[in-house]
Amino acid sequence: MENFAVIDLGSNSARMTITEIDDDGAYSTVKQMKEYVRLSENMGEKKILQPEAIDRTMAALREFKDVYSKMNNVRLKAVATAATRQAANQKKFLKRVETELDIKLDVLPGTMEAYYDYLGVSETLPATNAVILDTGGASSEIVLVQNGAISHLISIPLGSVNLTQEYLPTDQIPAASLFKVMSFVNDVYSSIWWLRNGLNLPVIGLGGSNRTMAKINRRFNNILNFEDIHGYRLSRHSVDDTFSRIVSQDLEGRKAIPGLNKDRADIIVGGLIPLTLLMRYLDSDRITFSNSGLREGILFEHLKELQLQNVHEKAEMTLNRFTTDEA
Repeated sequence: MENFAVIDLGSNSARMTITEIDDDGAYSTVKQMKEYVRLSENMGEKKILQPEAIDRTMAALREFKDVYSKMNNVRLKAVATAATRQAANQKKFLKRVETELDIKLDVLPGTMEAYYDYLGVSETLPATNAVILDTGGASSEIVLVQNGAISHLISIPLGSVNLTQEYLPTDQIPAASLFKVMSFVNDVYSSIWWLRNGLNLPVIGLGGSNRTMAKINRRFNNILNFEDIHGYRLSRHSVDDTFSRIVSQDLEGRKAIPGLNKDRADIIVGGLIPLTLLMRYLDSDRITFSNSGLREGILFEHLKELQLQNVHEKAEMTLNRFTTDEA
C-alpha cells in the first residue's frame, strides 16, 4: 500500500490530494487540502515573487507537510505552475522551499500542465471531440481533442489574478475596463492558428474560476451537493447570463452571490473572461465541468507506471522460475 501525495502550487491557490493505492491497483482519495496563497500577486512586469506571497505559500506547504508526514509509505509529487514558471526569482524560491521544508518542486512547462489536464479529464469524462480549458491564476491551458486524442495544446498567460491586476478594479467594473480586457483576450485567441479547428465543439472547463461558474448555477437552481460539479453541463446562454449577473455587482455584491467563495470574489470576473470569450470564439453551445485536472492527471500517470512495474516484476519472476527449473 502506498500513499501518493500530489501538491499543485498554482498562481492563486495551493492544493494537495493524497490517494491511497493498494497493491492490487485499487485507489481512493484519503485527503484533500486547499489554501489561497495568491503567489502571483503583484509580480509586476519584472515577474518577481513578492515576500508576502512567498510567506503565505510557505505556510500552506508547511501545513501540507504536517499532514502527509504523519502517514505511512508516502510518495510525494510536488509541482509548480505559471507563477513559479514565470518568476525571475524562481531559483531562490525553489531553494528556500527545498531547504526549509525538504520539498522539491518540479516546475511544469505550460504544455506539460495542459497534458496532465487532458489525462485528468479524458480518464473521467467523455472527451472524444472537445476543447479543454483550464483557467488558473496566471495562465490558461487549452487542449484541442479530436477523435479521442490530443490534436494541439497550449498554455497562454491569461489568468484570474494577472488579468484582474492588469485591467480590472476589484470593486465595480467599468465598461471601458471590461472592453479592454475582453478585446485583449479575444486578440490572444485569434493568434492561436489551430483554435478555429475546435469550431462548434463543446468546451470542458476546469480550474477554480470555471468550477465556480458551475457552483453558482447549481446553487441558483437549488441542486443538492452544489460543489459536486463533475460532469455538470451548462448552455452558453446560462454561462453568459451568469457572467452578466456577476459583472453587474460590486465587490460586496459578488461576495454575497451563493456558490461564489468570498476569497475569489475580487478576481472572479477576470477568471471567467477566458471561458465566456472562448465559447463565443468557438461558437460552442455548451460546457461540461470537470473536477479532474492536473493532480488527477499526475495520479493516472503514476497508476499506469505502477501497472507496468507490476507487469515487469511478474515477467521477471516467471523468467527466474523457468531458469531455476532448467538448472
